[in-house]
Amino acid sequence: MVAGYFLLPLDPLGPHRPALSWTVFALALLLVALLLLRQVRDVLVNRPQARPGVVIPLLMCLSVLVFSAGYYSLAKQPGEFRGLATRTDALYYTTVTLATVGGDITPEGQAARVVTVVQVLYSFVFLTAAATALTRHVRNQVIRSRQRDRQGRG
Repeated sequence: MVAGYFLLPLDPLGPHRPALSWTVFALALLLVALLLLRQVRDVLVNRPQARPGVVIPLLMCLSVLVFSAGYYSLAKQPGEFRGLATRTDALYYTTVTLATVGGDITPEGQAARVVTVVQVLYSFVFLTAAATALTRHVRNQVIRSRQRDRQGRG
């Protein structure tokens, strides 16, 4: 996925096509959010065919890459970011924002600030729910494994 992020042709997006850029960004975030919620639901209803241990981490990584691509495209517009010029900068900023540790890249424009707020809220809602579901899934797997071990010995 990370290789795809660095190879993805993002040049058609940016300030010269704002409607397309915002639409692609919003649809990508919506798709990942819906897929995450589906995984959360599968964990909550204990669907046996679900694979949240694989899918949730991939979707969480994909959400980071969607925000990174959005920041990279947004940074092409003058005045939106200070210190964000490359895809690596965008990935760094997304990760630092996700970890809420702050950093040397600053959103200066209103659009950059709005997307940063959206990322923080998205993280609180979707990534926290996904991480909680993943933790629950792993805990249930460990419990089942211990029960099988006890039954095998008994």
